[in-house]
Amino acid sequence: MIVSLRTFVEIDSLQPQLASYLATSSQGFLPVPGEACLWIEVAPGMAVHRLTDIALKETNVHLGEQVVERSFGSMEIHYRNQSEVKEAGRIVLQEMGADVEARMPCRIAWLEIIRGITPDHTTLINRQLRKGSMILPGKSMLIMETEPAGYIVYAANEAEKAAHVTLVDVKPFGNFGRLTLTGSEAEMEEAARAVRRAVDNINACARGAPAPAD
Repeated sequence: MIVSLRTFVEIDSLQPQLASYLATSSQGFLPVPGEACLWIEVAPGMAVHRLTDIALKETNVHLGEQVVERSFGSMEIHYRNQSEVKEAGRIVLQEMGADVEARMPCRIAWLEIIRGITPDHTTLINRQLRKGSMILPGKSMLIMETEPAGYIVYAANEAEKAAHVTLVDVKPFGNFGRLTLTGSEAEMEEAARAVRRAVDNINACARGAPAPAD
């Protein structure tokens, strides 16, 4: 059966908020800030089991997350030593007979900043999104969707590196990944630039990628 590589993205150092957020839903070993991380998504979903198995047997990486849907399968592995994570990625690609350029390009399906968000709006969002931080009235909010979903993790990490953001929500599964950040208007503008650069970085090494966003 042909297995396609949807997402393959390495994170050199998990930022504190993202690492803590991922830990809230982690089914395996909890990631901690500063660890290297690799997020892989393949299709069909069941294929992720074999890839997870070989990565764990051949390296010292820890498995933090595995989601097996019918269409897509995702895995998150991490370790304090970046070289171990890179080796795990190399082994997975070798098993698939692929290289990193075989991954799907990242498409920004939605990117918008909501400025000076109202109390009613913040209350509703805070009731719906319970794993991350809360949005305060008057702050601005960045919302983003990517396709494939797994790339949203890299975008979130790069935004946290670049700007003083508050992480509200990250959903890296399904057809689309979703990210919600909050902060001042200026910080959200900087975060938007960071996530666009993140997508351009991904697409610089993916076949069939669109031209970089302006």
